[in-house]
Amino acid sequence: MARNVRTTAKAHHPMSTATTTPQRDTEAATGTPAGRGHSRRFGLPVATALVMGNIIGGGIFLLPASVAPFGTISLLAFGVLTLGAIALALVFGRLAHRHPLTGGPYVYAREAFGDFAGFLTAWSYWITTWVSNAALAVAAVGYLDVLVPLHGSKPATIAAALLLQWLPALANLAGTRYVGAVQLVATVLKFVPLLLVAVGGLLSFDSANLGPFRATDGSALGAVSASAAILLFSYLGVESAAVSAGEVRDPRRNVGRATVLGTLGAALLYLLTTLSVFGTVPHERLVASDAPFTDSVNLMFGGTWGGTAVACMALVSMVGALNGWTLLSAQTPYAAARDGLFPKAFARKRRGVPTAGVLVTVVLASLLTVYNYTAGAEGVFETLVLVTTFTATVPYLLSSAAQFSFLLSGRSDRVHRPRLIRDTVLTLAAFGFSLWLVAGSGYAAVYQGVLFLFAGVLVYAGMSARRQRAGGDDRTTDTPEAPEVREARP
Repeated sequence: MARNVRTTAKAHHPMSTATTTPQRDTEAATGTPAGRGHSRRFGLPVATALVMGNIIGGGIFLLPASVAPFGTISLLAFGVLTLGAIALALVFGRLAHRHPLTGGPYVYAREAFGDFAGFLTAWSYWITTWVSNAALAVAAVGYLDVLVPLHGSKPATIAAALLLQWLPALANLAGTRYVGAVQLVATVLKFVPLLLVAVGGLLSFDSANLGPFRATDGSALGAVSASAAILLFSYLGVESAAVSAGEVRDPRRNVGRATVLGTLGAALLYLLTTLSVFGTVPHERLVASDAPFTDSVNLMFGGTWGGTAVACMALVSMVGALNGWTLLSAQTPYAAARDGLFPKAFARKRRGVPTAGVLVTVVLASLLTVYNYTAGAEGVFETLVLVTTFTATVPYLLSSAAQFSFLLSGRSDRVHRPRLIRDTVLTLAAFGFSLWLVAGSGYAAVYQGVLFLFAGVLVYAGMSARRQRAGGDDRTTDTPEAPEVREARP
């Protein structure tokens, strides 16, 4: 990785200009620190699987019923959301090509706008990841109940939800090699049956089941925006490869490709499966369905065996998503901790994995899960899930703004002049799309999300004071577990 820094301790942005050595030139060309093998790094297939696996989590199994109340206009929202996600994917690809570092949106925002913007990005993204993990675990328990009846036992339900979170966490603690293996297997196992459902649904498609085009009062734009806000939760993960760029082999080449390929693959599967369910389940039944894929399979093939099959697919999908999101939830605070913006414990790695980030994330998600079940606060938990829609757009907005700033700078190391117009159009489209999603999240979600963001200001104040006491540079020390840090130090 090309990580050029100033020789002064005060100015230590990861991509500041300085003279490079032959060793760093080699790293810039390969994206790999000199002397470091690829045994712990992801290739293009695993990076693509990471993106697809994180996007296609539990949301795909709940998506059709969630947007059915808006009518088939939600399919239009799906198309708009897909185009916006692809625009974001292309922007992340360009950013990762110039900044192939672990941390993704955090790295881009900090390089463009300074420490505070970088911290807000890391903090917002971190909130998104661990709350999403809690949501996925709770949703997975519903499908687990089909396979192993829990009989409504609250202790058994809580234990199952915690087990579904801690198993992926243990896989992450075992090392990135195991994370990649689990992710690749989970993606393959869920992609094949979902594709079969999509094809089978299209063959059994009946337009009479679609229902009205717009099933709610209000404007068409409002319906599209509201649908997109719900759908975004199922699209989180488009930035997965960029966040883990430091763990991807040849990131300048593979991160952009994995991001686009993973997003396109997930979008195609989303559109096919949602359209299939819309065309096989009558609209009135779909609106009230708690398991739309089960209903669709039962109507396509008859019998009730579809419930078990879909439950197996859902569990595989959600465990794979939890596996990938657990890694992502540790990578952003790891990058911030290396720069002194998060506690130092988050910067320690073991077998390529930031262990403190994994442990803290799974503990917070577990506590939120237990609270959700014991307090019976379904409304509160749903609000927190909607907050993740808002908190996810904050890194998207800042990353798009950072790319726009880089393009306007005119610097040769930041601008690919033959692609300047295209990159500018994509960047503006990604920024406008992200801003539209913030508006579509609703006042309550934005209000709660801003409170979450401002709670982090106190953490930033404490870390800033600590850096000042340490003489202005509180980066992690040079250790064998953090080779990227060795590159960044003068």
